[in-house]
Amino acid sequence: MQKNGCVKVGNTDMYYVAFGEGEKNLVVLPGLSDGLWTVKGKAMLLAGSYKKFFKDYTVYMFSRKNEIPEGYSIEDMADDQALAMRNLGIDRAIVMGVSQGGMIAQFLAANHSELVEKLILVVTAPYANETIKGVVTKWIEMTRNASHTELMLDTAEKVYTKEFNEKNKRYLPLVAKFTKPKTYDRFCKNAYAILAFDSRPVLSKIKCPTYIMSGNCDNTVGNDAPYELHAAIEHSEILIFEGLGHGLFEEDKNFYNKVFEICGR
Repeated sequence: MQKNGCVKVGNTDMYYVAFGEGEKNLVVLPGLSDGLWTVKGKAMLLAGSYKKFFKDYTVYMFSRKNEIPEGYSIEDMADDQALAMRNLGIDRAIVMGVSQGGMIAQFLAANHSELVEKLILVVTAPYANETIKGVVTKWIEMTRNASHTELMLDTAEKVYTKEFNEKNKRYLPLVAKFTKPKTYDRFCKNAYAILAFDSRPVLSKIKCPTYIMSGNCDNTVGNDAPYELHAAIEHSEILIFEGLGHGLFEEDKNFYNKVFEICGR
C-alpha cells in the first residue's frame, strides 16, 4: 500500500504519506526541510527507504499542518500531531523524529504518552543551544538576502560530510530547483519555533523506551545534544555514528536497518 493523504487538524489540514501493510504503526516526523518541501504527493518517492518495514508496519510520514499561525511553537506542533494521529485512528505508534521532527516527538511523548509506544530521536536536541541558534538564525537571514541555491549550499555544508558533498555536488542545482518555495513564510515560522524550543522541563515525563541516534560531527545541533537527551530521559539508549553529522540518516547505509532492529526490540 502507498497512500498520499490529507487529514483534518482543527481549522486546517495536514499532508501525510503512508506505506506498508503491517499491523504496527511507525510515525515519522521530518525536520525543518518540511518548511520548504512537504510530503504532499511523494509517497512513492519516500517509500524506498522503508521497504524492509512493509510487512510488519504501516509507516506514516507527516508534514506540519498547512496553515501555520504566527508564534506557532514546537509544543503546538506536537499537540496538532497528536490530533492528526487520533483523527487517522492511530492510537499507538513507534514515533521517529528527525531534527526538528525529534523536537516535536519529545513533546508528543511527554504530553501525549498514550500515543507513543517507543521513541526514536535522530540528530536532535532538548533545547535551542548556541549551535542551533547560530545555524537557524543564519538560514532565516539567508531567506531574505541570498539565493535559494546559496541557502541549499549552506544547508548542505552544515548537514553533510565533506566527502558526501563532494560526491553529490552536481545534484545541488536540481535540489535547489525542486525545493524552492513560492514564499519562505512556512520555512521561517518553523525556524522561529526552533529558536524558541526547550523541552527540558518535560523530558522527565517521557517513560517509553527511547533511542537517541546522533553523529559525533554534527554542525547543526552540536555534539553535546544527544548526551543531554540521554541524561534527561529515563530508559533511553544512545547510538553514536562515528564521523557523521546531521545527515547521518542519508549517509549511513545501515541507518534504516538499525531503525528496523530498534523497532523490533
